[in-house]
Amino acid sequence: MKPKRKHVLLRMQRTQTTSTIEKEINMSKNHQSPNPVPAATILLLRPSDTQLEVFMVVRHHQIDFASGALVFPGGKADDQDFDDDLLHLIQSPNPDSNMRGAEVSAIREAFEECGILLAYDQETDQIIDGTRLESIQHYREPLNSGEVLLKDFLVKEKLKLACDQLTRFAHWITPEMMPKRFDTHFYLALAPEDHVAVHDGYESVDSVWISPDQAVQEAKAGKRTIIFPTRLNLEKLSEWNTPYDAIEATKTSDIVSVLPWTEKREDGNYLCIPPEAGYNISEEKMPERGAP
Repeated sequence: MKPKRKHVLLRMQRTQTTSTIEKEINMSKNHQSPNPVPAATILLLRPSDTQLEVFMVVRHHQIDFASGALVFPGGKADDQDFDDDLLHLIQSPNPDSNMRGAEVSAIREAFEECGILLAYDQETDQIIDGTRLESIQHYREPLNSGEVLLKDFLVKEKLKLACDQLTRFAHWITPEMMPKRFDTHFYLALAPEDHVAVHDGYESVDSVWISPDQAVQEAKAGKRTIIFPTRLNLEKLSEWNTPYDAIEATKTSDIVSVLPWTEKREDGNYLCIPPEAGYNISEEKMPERGAP
């Protein structure tokens, strides 16, 4: 049996308010920078009357970093996500094995964390419907704990992961000064219409379908906690009114890797990202030490 896997979520996505970044920089000055761990997150989209909506979850208040933060489902990759034995159990046009593994991670995490599974029925070659999805919900916790391997689950249920339904949206790498680092790929995907997304009740205690603009506005009003990478990706997503427009536009856009860094200036410290990454800002002043 595979050892129980801790469901570790994206450091960049869960923890990095600019004040948190400054705190961790101070804590890690005497530590060697670790190599980033592969990770993936998924932005599940659906249409609405005004602006597209994205599925987000609220982290448990006992999580040590950014407790209560509103984030996209996601987490670190498992070794099994890169297993060659999965090749006949996934449908992906991507020739790169590492990128296929990231796609598998994103789909697996979405199923474990919110119950949506992007998968084809091997007999019909169609995305599974809500009824079939409901019949396999009991696999979520065994997959998360490692009691059931992804390969065995797919074989038994005659499924094939629909990696071809993912569109790579962003790539963030935790800054080098951090004590823990992740190499995270963000993906867009249209949520199947009859799939019901439900948070896991453990690390995620609440969930919501929400427009990018509403999420950002509620964070500004103090109603929600949204950290730096999440906010920037929400603001980028708000450029489109429908999920179809967002996905089509992203398919032809260049993905620039974002490795944030800090700069000390006369008026304070700044968190910076590459201007060519396509976000609405490329720098943000970090709060003064002790500031809320």
